[in-house]
Amino acid sequence: MGWIWRRREQERESQQALLDKQALLEEIRQAQRSWENAQASLDWVKEQEEVDYAVYSLIAAEKKYGMLLKEAKRYQWKDTSVSG
Repeated sequence: MGWIWRRREQERESQQALLDKQALLEEIRQAQRSWENAQASLDWVKEQEEVDYAVYSLIAAEKKYGMLLKEAKRYQWKDTSVSG
């Protein structure tokens, strides 16, 4: 009976890992879009305050994007197929 319980626990862990992977990949996509938007905003700013804000936004977006990519690398996923 113990093997059935272990098998079910493994299936739950596998399902949770897939959900975690999907959530992280979506966060990475959103961070990438934020980073791209922050880069684009530098094209239209004119006032010094706008430049300051755009630069700070770009730095923050780059840091978040980099942090999420590092987190994804730590997982060392063998299966890269996640649709989304």
